[in-house]
Amino acid sequence: MKDIVFCSNNCFVLYSAAVQAKNSENKESVPSLPQSPMKERPPKAFHQYSNNISTLDVHCLPQLQEKASPPSSPPIMFPPAFEAAKVEAKPDELKVTVKLKPRLKAIHSSLEDCRPPSKKWKGMKWKKWSIQIVIPKGSFKPPCEEEIDEFLKKLGTTLKPDPVPKDYRKCCFCHEEGDGLTDGPARLLNLDLDLWVHLNCALWSTEVYETQAGALINVELALRRGLQMKCMFCHKMGATSGCHRLRCTNIYHFTCAIKAQCMFFKDKTMLCPMHKPKGTHEQELSYFAVFRRVYVQRDEVRQIASIVQRGERDHTFRVGSLIFHAVGQLLPQQMQAFHSSKALFPVGYEASRLYWSTRYANRRCRYLCSIEEKDGLPLFVIKVVEQGHEDLVLTDTTPK
Repeated sequence: MKDIVFCSNNCFVLYSAAVQAKNSENKESVPSLPQSPMKERPPKAFHQYSNNISTLDVHCLPQLQEKASPPSSPPIMFPPAFEAAKVEAKPDELKVTVKLKPRLKAIHSSLEDCRPPSKKWKGMKWKKWSIQIVIPKGSFKPPCEEEIDEFLKKLGTTLKPDPVPKDYRKCCFCHEEGDGLTDGPARLLNLDLDLWVHLNCALWSTEVYETQAGALINVELALRRGLQMKCMFCHKMGATSGCHRLRCTNIYHFTCAIKAQCMFFKDKTMLCPMHKPKGTHEQELSYFAVFRRVYVQRDEVRQIASIVQRGERDHTFRVGSLIFHAVGQLLPQQMQAFHSSKALFPVGYEASRLYWSTRYANRRCRYLCSIEEKDGLPLFVIKVVEQGHEDLVLTDTTPK
């Protein structure tokens, strides 16, 4: 018996010849097909299909009744694989479903096809920017900081604070101006009116010692001796730091002793380069910074008296916010009325003080205080000097 192949909508259905014979016997179930007006075909017709199916011989193709054409199948979407649409068949038919694989994309063999497409807006909305740096031949010397500062000053484009005034205070021992390095001469201490000494210059003097409270004793004695001693390093007067070796007469300024590589010890002694031990020593001191409270012990009453007794003073005496201008005087006939159990009221006394203003809560102004004589009694005058206002004068017979 031969098989019949029927192709419809990419699906292949195989009909057996035995099924066809059975359908011819059972006329009730399947109606007979009308005769075709075409001429009789040869007993055997060979049709070959190349769809991965073996070659089959076909007897004849039945002519089915014309029916309304079914709606077209939807388009096939690739790449996902799918099952072919199933065709409803009669219960007596043998149904076979075939899966179709997606077609592979072609592989480009040439490298030019793999290049990315050119920019659409190239040359219209963006362009390439190239920089060329030209270096002149010859040596180029960059400007120094001073030249740059002068150039900026000419342009007037910078804002700089006013330069700090130079410190003209001079140490009585080493004769250097201003505060020294922390790990060196250190800060300046006031010894007397317009007399200053470096902390370490005074501390490392032979006669000077420090109390537990931080007071330096015998600084004036060391200063008087230093005025007659010459330094072994710089050959200038004012040297007060001597070698601790017995019968050694080498004496230095503190700063000159560091430059001469003298050896300092923790017990405040020093050895000159001729007598210092070779190598390092356990008690050697190599750091001279002093952060504790240190001051020069002095007789302040005598110092104030010397300031007051000077006739023409080039200096101003100030205690806190009180600036002393004149001490005044008392005549013998005024002694009884111009003093109290706690204070004296010399005529001509004048001082000024910076204190809080009585008009504004966050400002300060100057109060000029003086003592005058009126009817044989002291008259206390306070003159309030404040910017933007007229001077206000207050007077009374008592200080309060």
